[in-house]
Amino acid sequence: MALDRTTFETLIPSRFITFTFPNPISGQLLRVAVLDSPAPAADFPRVAAMLVPCNREHDWIFSTFAGHLQLLLASQSISRLILAGGLPAGDQGSPVIYTRSVSADLESYLVKLQGKLMPLLLALSPKSFAENGTFEVPFLSYDDNVIRSVLVEKCVGSCVGEMLVEDVEIEKTESKREFRRRLRFKRMPNLIQTDVSIVPVGASGIIGEVEFRLDLGVLVHPYLAPMVASLCLISSYLEERIRTGFPPKALCVGVGGGALLSFLRSQLGFKVFGVEADANVLSVAERCFGLEVGEAIRVVVGDGIEVIEKIGCRFMEGNSGSFDFHEVRNPCFMNDNDPCGTKFDVIMVDLDSSDVYNGVSAPPLDFVRKSVLLSARLALCKFGIFVINVIPPNRSFYETLLREFQKVFHELYEIDSGNGENYVLIATVSTIESPLSVGENAFLMKLKQSISGAYMDSIRKI
Repeated sequence: MALDRTTFETLIPSRFITFTFPNPISGQLLRVAVLDSPAPAADFPRVAAMLVPCNREHDWIFSTFAGHLQLLLASQSISRLILAGGLPAGDQGSPVIYTRSVSADLESYLVKLQGKLMPLLLALSPKSFAENGTFEVPFLSYDDNVIRSVLVEKCVGSCVGEMLVEDVEIEKTESKREFRRRLRFKRMPNLIQTDVSIVPVGASGIIGEVEFRLDLGVLVHPYLAPMVASLCLISSYLEERIRTGFPPKALCVGVGGGALLSFLRSQLGFKVFGVEADANVLSVAERCFGLEVGEAIRVVVGDGIEVIEKIGCRFMEGNSGSFDFHEVRNPCFMNDNDPCGTKFDVIMVDLDSSDVYNGVSAPPLDFVRKSVLLSARLALCKFGIFVINVIPPNRSFYETLLREFQKVFHELYEIDSGNGENYVLIATVSTIESPLSVGENAFLMKLKQSISGAYMDSIRKI
């Protein structure tokens, strides 16, 4: 069915239209997707286009509404984003193997294709775009550090929907290559949910051709090392816990592939309790990311916010006995002989917003409720800390978050992960020593051996 050109004369929030169009160079069909911003139309709309990278046509980033919307929201003040690329063959998702194409001939072809597509792009622009005297649609480029990727597994979760596990080779400034195993969800394909290091079994290897093994002793996700660095604030307290025979206890809300849980257990000797909304995600974590659920790592399937509120209610009612959630897959490991009781030394939260219209952001808005924060405080020991990964969609969101935390907790600290996106917020139950005044102890030395000391040095009191 032919498209009516007048369809594109006006901007309609969140309208998404796809169609095929002959490639003006090769004659083969292109997939063209047009998405209008969910925000109200601007008086002087901005239109941009993007060519889908060669061999990435199947990737959810480019072949789904959610991925397209994330690309639009990541581009400042764009009212309409037009994608053009090859047709995804068969099932949408990622191809079994992707290899980045780089050549002078390809670059020349892409420049030529941009010029040939300009009449189409102008025809797909709103009427007010041309009335502003604009006669060229700018092209945006998509750049990431993936050189090669191989699909490991695709499955469906009852809560998160479709997800995939992939092994990737990434580009580094050094000559040494790096390899990662990643977890991504179709509902938010541009966001890497889990990122762990893998190493070839042997001297060298190529993704898809040799066997790789997991390296869980290092944290490569940009914000996980800063989250762990927060423990230096209470290192003296944690050292005393260990010295008296009681391993420190952590509650991790949002498990994903389990990289944080595995690290806290294997590198720092924590007992870890994890909360994950989707049982199938936990299965993937055990099957593909080396999460070992047992005596030292226990997990519960449920809503993280509800679990925190349930814990808080028990302490509010004066009942600090062992927890008994109906969702728990294994009995709680908390030791009643522990002087800390069933409270935690640290709560770490890694939950992103599942609403694609918010773009990539964390935590969910529901998490900022006072009842949730009060419950979290009640679940912590006297010298406990609450650590949360924050991806603020705007400054107003972050300032509101800080105000709400300041109403409930004693002190706030911040670590900038350095990637221009993630911040780690640390809230304390009581006054703690300045990290600069904390003397060396065995736990702190182990911490510095496990992660970069730069994150500990960059902790800033708010």
